[in-house]
Amino acid sequence: MSKSSVSSVSAASASVASSSSKFAETFSAAWAAYRDQVGADPRLKLVDALLAFLVVVGVAQFGFVCAVRDSFPLNAFLAGFSACVGQFVLAVSLRMQWVESFAGIRKERAFMEFVGGSLVLHFVCLHFVN
Repeated sequence: MSKSSVSSVSAASASVASSSSKFAETFSAAWAAYRDQVGADPRLKLVDALLAFLVVVGVAQFGFVCAVRDSFPLNAFLAGFSACVGQFVLAVSLRMQWVESFAGIRKERAFMEFVGGSLVLHFVCLHFVN
């Protein structure tokens, strides 16, 4: 190995170490900000748990359709997957409105909009299945 290739390898490893330390700093800062935000309003933990559950259900539905490799109940899959994605979007909207940056919207109003949107979404998905 030449001297220039050794120096480029050491520079690359230093760059990787610097990137990983920056990532660790960023991740720890984001985690601390999340804990502070959830500590101020514990209902956000419940919404976050709902979001995680919806992701798991959506991945399970998509994985099942990929594993079966059949599109026989296509309407059922589309309705179920659309319900998961739509409910995820509504829950993210609710979580965003519960944070203090949306000062003009009361939390009760945001929750009622979430419930109303969920009812409309599930009504449409139910009628899509037939």
